[in-house]
Amino acid sequence: MILKKRTYRPDKPVNPFIGALLFLISIVLLLITGPLGFVYGIFHSLFTRGVKGIGEYLLKIAISVDQLGNVMMQHLMNILWTTRNGYKFGNRDETISSALGRNKKLGTLTAAGRLMDKILDIIDPDHSLNSIDYYVEPSEDIIDHLAWILIKDEQILCLKKTNKDFYFIPKGIRIKGETDAQTLAQSTKKNFNIDIDIPTMEFVGIFEAQAHGKKPGILSRMTCYTAKHSGTLQPDFQIHEIAWLSYEDKENLSEVDQLIFDVLHQNGELA
Repeated sequence: MILKKRTYRPDKPVNPFIGALLFLISIVLLLITGPLGFVYGIFHSLFTRGVKGIGEYLLKIAISVDQLGNVMMQHLMNILWTTRNGYKFGNRDETISSALGRNKKLGTLTAAGRLMDKILDIIDPDHSLNSIDYYVEPSEDIIDHLAWILIKDEQILCLKKTNKDFYFIPKGIRIKGETDAQTLAQSTKKNFNIDIDIPTMEFVGIFEAQAHGKKPGILSRMTCYTAKHSGTLQPDFQIHEIAWLSYEDKENLSEVDQLIFDVLHQNGELA
């Protein structure tokens, strides 16, 4: 059962003076307490977990510095490393490597960006792709969805809007302050008038690709679960129609749904 709570609250408007003041205070505190805290952290890690502990401690610092760099250098990296339609650097919850990896998947790295990616690959093969963080807080560049995967006779349940040829896996947008289970239960109730059995929820995976119908660089992230349900599937037929699709139908779906189809097919669940 998955009951992981992840919420997103957009940043509140900040008074420029307050922002500058807090920045200066943080710098002063870092310069005064940073060296002392670092030395203590090294010895604490050494005596509690040995050399391995020091490595883990330094890695945490490296990730935090990387996140700081993603914010501090966002405007410069957006110019030098990505095309106009690329995924934007600057999410305070994300590392530079993660944003670099997302642009690599989208094919939106400039020559300078590809060079940096190759340098990182020399140090750590597929570094940027392996660094993509699918749990970063949503931003204006990431549309965060929760999807219900229901497979029957090696076909997957999908919907399409009436008089449209485009299909999609049933999903709902993540709701602020709610668990995955609560959001998924509400979206399936709305789409099909059924109740999912929350204790039977099983995590399938997180998938991400260019969002269908959105400007380039806007990503759709799908966190997918299976779950048993009670009741008969009854969509609002004035809005949606039910369709049971096989793997050969995947070209009629969005990029992110196609990724899900690929994995289900590779696992032998989708014919």
